[in-house]
Amino acid sequence: MESLKQNILTEGKVLSDSVIKVDAFLNHQVDPVFMQRIGKEFASRFAGSGITKILTLESSGITPAVMTGLALQAPVIFARKRKSLTLNEHLYSTEVYSYTKKEANDISISKDYVDSDDVVLIIDDILANGQAALGMIDLVEQAGATLEGIGVVIEKGFQEGGKMLRERGIRVESLATIASLADGHVTFQSKEAIRS
Repeated sequence: MESLKQNILTEGKVLSDSVIKVDAFLNHQVDPVFMQRIGKEFASRFAGSGITKILTLESSGITPAVMTGLALQAPVIFARKRKSLTLNEHLYSTEVYSYTKKEANDISISKDYVDSDDVVLIIDDILANGQAALGMIDLVEQAGATLEGIGVVIEKGFQEGGKMLRERGIRVESLATIASLADGHVTFQSKEAIRS
């Protein structure tokens, strides 16, 4: 998705060889018109898959997931990182380790909103080591639902997450895949390399 790559190049800030900050348009400040285009792109890629639910992780995945849900006319569920007074029982839960925050969190969704009849699309803002994706896959499996695939806004192709998920036979559709952040420069992976 060329417009996404352009946003990454113009608004992203490379912080290290493994970290890029994209909070100007993706996970802090949000451009709703651009996010609607992201949602339509995911909807186009997963059209005809019979998706009944979209699952994401709070908070950065919510906006692209909601826009995808709007385009697919499917409800969006976001896994919460903390239990609340209204979400404290009758849950599917699992632990997810965040390399960015250097901490583990339990994530949970209510058993009321996903079951064995559902076909689930997971939406994630950034795929790096794949821990958030694995956690959400675990929730889908606990519910006995069918996983259709994972839509990723930005994949860090130089980290193991995408490769590991694809080796498990999981369909991963990334809108932009970064091959390298070396020397403060963003290099994108070619389309041919992403699909292999």
